[in-house]
Amino acid sequence: MTIPAPRLRVHTRTVADPGALLDLLPENVPATQLAAWVRDGEGIVGWGEAARVDTSGEERFAQAERWWADVVAGAEVDDQVRVYGSGLVAFGSFAYAADSTEDSCLIVPQVIVGRREDTWWATTLSEQSPPSDPARNQRADLSAPVQAPRSPGLVVFADGALPGPRWQAAVACAVERITAGDLDKVVLARDLVAETECPIDLRWVLTQLGASYGRTWVFAVDGLVGATPEMLVRLERGLVTSRVLAGTIRRTGDDERDLALAASLARSSKDLEEHEYAVRSVGDALNPYCTSVSVPESPFVLHLPNVMHLATDVAGRLVNGATSLELAASLHPSAAVCGTPKPDADGLIADLEQMDRGRYAGPVGWMDASGDGEWGIALRSGALDREVPTRMRLFAGCGIVAGSDPAAELAESDAKLVPMRSALQG
Repeated sequence: MTIPAPRLRVHTRTVADPGALLDLLPENVPATQLAAWVRDGEGIVGWGEAARVDTSGEERFAQAERWWADVVAGAEVDDQVRVYGSGLVAFGSFAYAADSTEDSCLIVPQVIVGRREDTWWATTLSEQSPPSDPARNQRADLSAPVQAPRSPGLVVFADGALPGPRWQAAVACAVERITAGDLDKVVLARDLVAETECPIDLRWVLTQLGASYGRTWVFAVDGLVGATPEMLVRLERGLVTSRVLAGTIRRTGDDERDLALAASLARSSKDLEEHEYAVRSVGDALNPYCTSVSVPESPFVLHLPNVMHLATDVAGRLVNGATSLELAASLHPSAAVCGTPKPDADGLIADLEQMDRGRYAGPVGWMDASGDGEWGIALRSGALDREVPTRMRLFAGCGIVAGSDPAAELAESDAKLVPMRSALQG
């Protein structure tokens, strides 16, 4: 299938420091047209919609890749900044499963503002034949005051597809299947539904996540928002990196106690087993695309405000000219969000979760005209309801292996829901 691609005019220039990136997002733009990818105050944000493509099914990645190649080929780009993330950029979010009822997308905003170290820039994008609707033409007026994000007010949380006890029963069933030798690991997710007093201002959620979870990648694409600690793949000038997380323990808030818990996590046979499956799946997926793939012998403990993870950074040198999106497609789904062997784990997920993950646990991030970019895994996230502006669906998942305890896994999922729950509540 050929999807028509627009011919875009792209204009990028350096700008004076306009303030925190997430604070620049304007209030008069639909939530689905707000985009963000920010970590430690650096990254890119965007608003408006110069172009987009929606894809689905087994070919969702390939369709988006072909469309983007056509957009790049037809674009007129004037980029005087030429840093990672400047010029023509698309934000993307992809469904976890091929049979999901939710579409995947690539979106090119009309305005993009970025920061790398001390360099700030703004990119404006428009069709080479301007559209007839002048309201589509967003401006990069970074000096204009932006209304502060609005609190959603009172928030009430309810069970999603499965209440806690039934989800624990699903975990117990998974452990039985693993113990019987049917598979080695499976990742089971659960959802909560948040109902708010006032319409949800996506900017409120983003600024709360940015303030509390600055060391993660805070993202928003087409109404999906979150703070992921897991980098599926990053490609910059031929260098490929991936951060793998698997194995989790909740923090107590007591520094001395947390150090002891971190040490126990690093020695936990259950968590080390889960982590090994995830790292192996990433290394195996990157091998056909890279040379000199480097996999550390042992993981480190990544400390986040609410939890600690076993983490491994995998790196390699690209040899076949693949784009970052192609790499993300080849890595998805990793054992960190699916399990191993993948076909068996995917089948068990479909049997036990009793829900459509949508874009949760799928690749989310951005890509530039050269194919470089960053794609995280959409974890610690929520999806805004397109029909009900006071509703958001929140997600969390846990890796299940032979040594998993259902009650402990439920507690771990609760810990992983904390970022989004707290962001809504303020």
